[in-house]
Amino acid sequence: MRMRKKKNSEARLEACAELIINTPEELEIYRDRFPVYLEIGCGKGGFIRDMAKRYPDRLFIAAELQTSAIITALENSKAAELTNVRFMNVNAMNLGEFFKKGDVKEIYLNFSDPWPKKGHTKRRLTYRGFLSVYKNILSDDGVIRMKTDNDGLFEFSLEEFKECGWTLDKITYDLHSEDFARDNIMTEYEKNFSSQGINIKSLEARFNLS
Repeated sequence: MRMRKKKNSEARLEACAELIINTPEELEIYRDRFPVYLEIGCGKGGFIRDMAKRYPDRLFIAAELQTSAIITALENSKAAELTNVRFMNVNAMNLGEFFKKGDVKEIYLNFSDPWPKKGHTKRRLTYRGFLSVYKNILSDDGVIRMKTDNDGLFEFSLEEFKECGWTLDKITYDLHSEDFARDNIMTEYEKNFSSQGINIKSLEARFNLS
């Protein structure tokens, strides 16, 4: 679904310019704070904001393709006066232009667009083309953490990860019933879906180096 352009978007982006990374050179300024904890598709930014509050010694970066979506996330993080969150208005397929191998410790895929039509398979953020990009920027012990409400996307992702050489762990079709979810930070979508009685699916994926 195409998002509406937010009112005064250019001025609002400019007001949060210090939180935006536009070029690989700008990212290098934070090199001493690596590795990065990267969320791809941040919505209103509640998850990345709460993670940054919980772990003030880590650098969190949110990559979001939709300019209209990133504005609210930027404003929320700025209002919270967080110093360990930055944003990138970039397509996930281009993350390799910014990050080197080993730069990223964890990747979060929270409630990504399921792109349910068969012809849109390559747009799914767990499609093998994207998985190759993630593999090339994660550290050797890096992990992808995925959450979704969508059954079809989850089943697709399970197969895609396995076929591309990733090892899966903590696979669940009801995240909120699991003991390991006690420290789970919920996204805006997650709260909404859970209130409707929709189970949250999740997994962890690590690339098999052997």
